[in-house]
Amino acid sequence: MNFRGKTKPPNTGFQLAPMIDIMFLLLCFFIAAQIYAQWETEIDIKLPTAETGEIPDRLPSEIIVNVRADGVTVVNQRQLAHDGLLNLLGRVVEIYPGQPVLIRADKRTPYEHVIGVLDLCRQVDIWNISFATSTVEE
Repeated sequence: MNFRGKTKPPNTGFQLAPMIDIMFLLLCFFIAAQIYAQWETEIDIKLPTAETGEIPDRLPSEIIVNVRADGVTVVNQRQLAHDGLLNLLGRVVEIYPGQPVLIRADKRTPYEHVIGVLDLCRQVDIWNISFATSTVEE
């Protein structure tokens, strides 16, 4: 007995639901990857330790200014001179007043380089400044 018959099954066409699922998963992946890419950290910077140091929640548009041991400032993986950093901070403050800035200085960085970055922040009226530290290693 032949129960199937001689008719062909109808053409189902392009399946949209699986395509939407794949696009949604790709979107989730790229959003998560983009968030982690924004959390800039210089690998060659060793932060000073503090007993009361804690890892705060990151702010979404926080600018991270890395100050290396030799006094070079790095923002978004670009080395910036004194004037370049001043221009960058000035442009950001014009667009986003109250912009948070995180200063990550190496523990061997001379104090004058950190004060130089603080002075630049003060010149462009940035008041929301924090300093990165690491926890005490046991």
